[in-house]
Amino acid sequence: MNNIDTKEVESDLGEPVQRPLFEENYLIRELGSVVKKPDVALTELVANAWDAGATRVDILLPATIDDNLVVEDDGEGMTPDQFHSRWMKLRYNRLKHQGDRVSFANQQTQQRVAYGRNGIGRHGLLCFNNSYTIETGSGSDEAWRYEVTTEHQGLPLYASKAEKLAQPRKGTRLTVRVNRNFPHESKIKEIIAARFLHDPQFVITINGESINLEDHAGFIERKDILVSNDTSLEVLFFDSTKAARHTRQQGIAFWVSGRLVGEPSWVLGGCPTIDGRSHFAKRYTFIVKSTTAAQQNLIKEDWSGFHDTEEIQAVYDKVGDYVSDKFREVSAKKIKETSSEVLTSKRTDIQQLRPSSQMEVKEFVDSITAKDPTIRKEALAVAVDAVIEIEKKRDGGELLKKLSTLSEEDIEGLNRVLDEWTIKDATVVLDEIDTRLKVVEAIKKLSDDPEVDELHTLHPLITQARWVFGAEYDTAEYASNVSLKNATAKVLGVDPTGGEFVNPRKRPDLVCLNDSTYSVTALEESNSDGIYEFKKILLIELKRGSFEIGSGEMNQAGDYVEAFLGSGYLDGSFEIHAFVVGSKISPKIQRERTAGARGTIKAITFGQIVRTAEQRLFRLRNVLGDRYDFRSGMDIFNDLNDRNEQTLDLNI
Repeated sequence: MNNIDTKEVESDLGEPVQRPLFEENYLIRELGSVVKKPDVALTELVANAWDAGATRVDILLPATIDDNLVVEDDGEGMTPDQFHSRWMKLRYNRLKHQGDRVSFANQQTQQRVAYGRNGIGRHGLLCFNNSYTIETGSGSDEAWRYEVTTEHQGLPLYASKAEKLAQPRKGTRLTVRVNRNFPHESKIKEIIAARFLHDPQFVITINGESINLEDHAGFIERKDILVSNDTSLEVLFFDSTKAARHTRQQGIAFWVSGRLVGEPSWVLGGCPTIDGRSHFAKRYTFIVKSTTAAQQNLIKEDWSGFHDTEEIQAVYDKVGDYVSDKFREVSAKKIKETSSEVLTSKRTDIQQLRPSSQMEVKEFVDSITAKDPTIRKEALAVAVDAVIEIEKKRDGGELLKKLSTLSEEDIEGLNRVLDEWTIKDATVVLDEIDTRLKVVEAIKKLSDDPEVDELHTLHPLITQARWVFGAEYDTAEYASNVSLKNATAKVLGVDPTGGEFVNPRKRPDLVCLNDSTYSVTALEESNSDGIYEFKKILLIELKRGSFEIGSGEMNQAGDYVEAFLGSGYLDGSFEIHAFVVGSKISPKIQRERTAGARGTIKAITFGQIVRTAEQRLFRLRNVLGDRYDFRSGMDIFNDLNDRNEQTLDLNI
C-alpha cells in the first residue's frame, strides 16, 4: 500500500467530463479555527483520542519553532481499512458509522459519550504544518505509518506513502513539525485540563506532567459536605469558560473511588438543579468525589448511574443545595455587572427623562434581573429601550403631539368626556368595550376557520363571552373549584389529574374530549346561615369543526345536566344551564328543553353568539367602522391573551 487509491469509480453515467477541482489550501480554509488556533487544534485532537477509547493522552510540545509536536494516545487505533474509510474521508460522520458511544476493547463496563460529530477534529495538526505523520494500529499483527499532506495537486488531502512498522502497536501517534501557530505550554495546559477535567480515568500529560485539579486555572473552591455518618463528599467547583466550545460535558460529575459514574449532568434524581441552557450551566463544572466504599454498592453494574435509593437521594439533596447556593452567588454578581453595563450604555437617553422616570427605569432593571439573573445584556438593553420610550410618553410630549393633530370636533368631544369622566374611568370603560368587541370579532373570524384549534383558541374566547348567554352570567364570580372539577370529572368520565383537563392549575374549567370541549363554571352565594353554596352552574359544550347539532347532542347534554344534579359533589339547590354550541342546528330538533326540575339545555350557533353580542354592545362595531377589519382573528386572539396576562400579573 504505497498510495491511497484515487482512481475514478466506474459509473453507468460513463466517463466524467470533468473531475472536481480544488483551490490551493482548500482544506485549510474549510476547517476554520481548528487550523488557526493551537488551543482549539490540540483540544480537538485530544477529543479525537477520547472518542477512540483512550485512557491516556501524552502531548509533547515543541521548545521552539521547527521542532516536533507529538500527540500520542492508547486508544483503539485504526486498521488500514479504517484509516482509509475514516481518517481520509472528509467530513466523516461518526454518528452515522459508529454511533455516539465510545468503544472499549477491554473495558466493557465503562461508559463514554463521543465528542465527534462533523469529522474535522482529526485535522488539528494542519494548524501547525501542511503535512504530518500518523502511526496507528489496532493491536493486531501490524501497525502502519502514513505521511499525510494537503500539498497535492488536485486533491485536498492525500496520504503520500504508507509504511508498515516493525512492531505492532495499539493506539495512535501523531507527529508534526511546527512551522506556524506556535503553541504556548501554559495556555494549552489551562484549556485542555478544563475541557476534560470531569473524568478521572482520562489522563492527559503535557510535556510529561499532568495537571492536578486544584492547580487548574479555573479552580474556585473546595467544599466538604457531610451527608450522614457513613457518607462524606468533597466537592470541587470550577470555572471552565475557556473550554466551553462544547458544553456537553459541563455539569455535576460524580467520582467514586477515582472513577466517573454516568455522565456529567445538571439533573439529579430526575430533577434539574439549574437550567442547562443558562450561562451558568455552560460555564461551570462541579466534581463530587467520594471514597466511601459503601457507595460502590449503590452504583449500577455498568457504572451508568446510581440506583434510586434514599441514601443517594440524600446525596443529591446536599449536592443540589450547594450548587444552588453557588448559582445564586454567581448570579448576584452577574446581575450587578449586567445592570451596570446596560444602564451605562443608555445613560444619555435616561438623563433626558424626569428624575422620577429615571428611577422607574432603574427599578425596572433591578426587577427584571432579579427575576432572570441569566438574562443576556442584549435582551435587557432592548427591554430598557422600551421602558425609556414608555417613560417619554408619560412625560407628556407624545400626548401634546397627538393633541396638536386633533380636529376641532375631536377636541370638543374630548372636552365633553373630561367634563363628566376622569381619565381613569374613561380608560376602564373603553378598555372593557374594546376587549368585548375584540372577543366578538375573534369568534366571528375564527369560528368558520377549519384550521383553528377549538380547544386552545375558540373555547377560551367563548368562555370570555359568557355575557352573551345572558346578563346573569356577566360576572367575574363564575369560577371553578375542586368540588366542581371533581363533579366534572365524574360526569364526563375523565381523570381529574389527567390530560383531558387543560393545564389544570390555570384552567380547571376546560375539559377536552374526542369531539367536544367543555367549560364548567359556577356561581356561589351565601345562604341564610352565611354558608356558601352553589347557585348556578354554567356548562358550555363546544362542538368541533363544522358540526351540526342534532337530537343526539341535545340528549347527551341533557344526560350531563342530570348527572351533575345527581353527582353528590355539589351542594345547594342550584340551577344548571347548558349551552351546546356548533356551526349549525338541525331543523328537526327543539332548540331549548328542560332537564329535571332545575336544568335547561339550549342549542345555539356561533353566528347567534356574534349577532347577540353585537346587539348587546349597541352595534358599536358598526359605529367604529374598520377598526378591526384588517386584523386577522389570531392577531386579535393574541392581543386578548397578552392583555389577560398583564391583568393576571397586576392582580398577583
